[in-house]
This record gives sequence, structure tokens and C-alpha cells, in this order.
Amino acid sequence: MNKRRTGAEYEQHAARFLEEQGMEIVATNFRCRSGEVDLIFRDGAYLVFAEVKYRTTDRYGESVEAVGIRKQRTIARVSAFFLLRNGIPQDTPIRFDVLALDAADDGMTGIRWIKDAFQVNL
Repeated sequence: MNKRRTGAEYEQHAARFLEEQGMEIVATNFRCRSGEVDLIFRDGAYLVFAEVKYRTTDRYGESVEAVGIRKQRTIARVSAFFLLRNGIPQDTPIRFDVLALDAADDGMTGIRWIKDAFQVNL
């Protein structure tokens, strides 16, 4: 199985998880020249831009550690474009979350939802 297909499956898994939590998915894999955001959803008044990360082992660190400053900046640029393109008011509260999926010893994958994982001034 290739990495793109695997990533898409875990993003779908994360989207289903969010829907089960009562979230409204607004967009998946939103792309522009600046990059991509895996999931955009509503959590109450918040418009949330989320990165989904999966790791089969912790050899290179946990999945949540893979969202470094470079990726955070990319997500911020893409989110700014999304807001502008969709005419979303500037006073709309936004948040940046990470959904971290790490393989467990029993083969099952748990999801850690890190709300407000990082701050960005747009």
C-alpha cells in the first residue's frame, strides 16, 4: 500500500472520529499553492484547521511531533487563503488542532485529539 493511500485512509478515519464527536466536516484535503490542510471542521463557534499524523512506530518520534514549525506555517498560510477565498469574516474564531494516530501494540490505532495544538497570528 502506498503512503498516499495509507494517509488518505487515516484521514478518513480521523474525519469519522470527529463526526462521531459531533463535529461538522467543512472540507478535506483543502489545497492551494501554499500547501494543504487535511481537515477543516466546525467545533461550536470555531472553524478548525487540523493536521492528521500517523505513525506505525515511535522510531522517529510520536506522530504529534511531526507537526513542526514549518508545517505549522504551511497550515497557517493555507488557512488564511481558505478564509479569504470563502469570504469568512475576520472575527470568526479559528483554531489549529492535530489528530495524532499511533499504532498500538495490539494493532489498534488510537486517536489523540490535540485541540489548539499551536498558535498562529494571521
